Amino acid sequence: MNLPIVPPYEPMEMTQVERIPDGEQWEYEPKWDGFRALAFRDGHEIEIQSKSGQPLARYFPEVVERLRALRAQKFVLDGELMVQLGDELSFDALLQRIHPAETRIARLAKETPARLIVFDLLVDDRGNDLTGQTLDVRREALEAFAKKYFTGNDPVLSPATYDRAVVDKWFAHVGNALDGVIAKRRDLPYASGTRGAAVKIKNLRTADCVVGGYRLNKDKSGVGSLLLGLYDKQGKLNHVGFTSGFKTRERSPLLKQLRELEKPPGFTGASPGGPSRWRQSEEPWFPLDPKLVVEVQYDHVTGNRFRHGTRLLRFRPDKAPRQCTMDQLRLDEAASPLQFLR
Repeated sequence: MNLPIVPPYEPMEMTQVERIPDGEQWEYEPKWDGFRALAFRDGHEIEIQSKSGQPLARYFPEVVERLRALRAQKFVLDGELMVQLGDELSFDALLQRIHPAETRIARLAKETPARLIVFDLLVDDRGNDLTGQTLDVRREALEAFAKKYFTGNDPVLSPATYDRAVVDKWFAHVGNALDGVIAKRRDLPYASGTRGAAVKIKNLRTADCVVGGYRLNKDKSGVGSLLLGLYDKQGKLNHVGFTSGFKTRERSPLLKQLRELEKPPGFTGASPGGPSRWRQSEEPWFPLDPKLVVEVQYDHVTGNRFRHGTRLLRFRPDKAPRQCTMDQLRLDEAASPLQFLR
């Protein structure tokens, strides 16, 4: 490629903070729950790069073709790869797209096509490097680029606002429809590989969960993680995630306590998975009589499961297990994240 920026190129990073910053120097955007991706085009040559610098184009041939269909012959775009199922975005379906088999890639490209949501322009259609320009300049150039070249729903321009009231509406959907909110300094250039120009904010929530099982730590001397469950309307206990992060001195005493509660089946609905393409073997888990309740902190839910590991806050002996239900994971104002792209 003869572009001024070529892969591998480090995208701008974000620092996580607790509160949305205020001030005229900030621009706000939704934080999407997908794969961060840089898209490079120089004539017929197109590359897609992950956040870590790995090539992604072979896994998303449909995105490559849509980028090639754009009339612009040169560009570098910063954005997020997403997979839409119905009116929702599915991170699980996105994960399935990273597969070594060409036949599977081709099939999934048709069954679960990805789309690229774009939020920054690093090289414009004339081959000019914009990374030294402020965000205000880059955003204006991106909006002009999108108006000129984006004709369908892929790629699509990610919204941005300076209005705090709009940001607060977005933030109400964090944890379900969105992964968070991003605030970027309008007066700073693109900070490749650094965190100085942008922050991310997640709306952390808590849930009371039943401990339906556990896994051992690496040396088998103590507890590695607690497997969390919630009851559905049919009264079945469904596995929804895990929590770990115990102190070393806590692992062995906790293991002794849990062994006294071992009793199958542990989960009566959805259970912890077995081997996957990510891990050749899954550590075995041990079912428990559903008597223990813990309160955990989480940031995102997808497919009725915690998207990431949760933070253990405390044990809840005062809470009845049957009170730990799935409706804790549903927001009062649950909405499709796609509405933010209209």
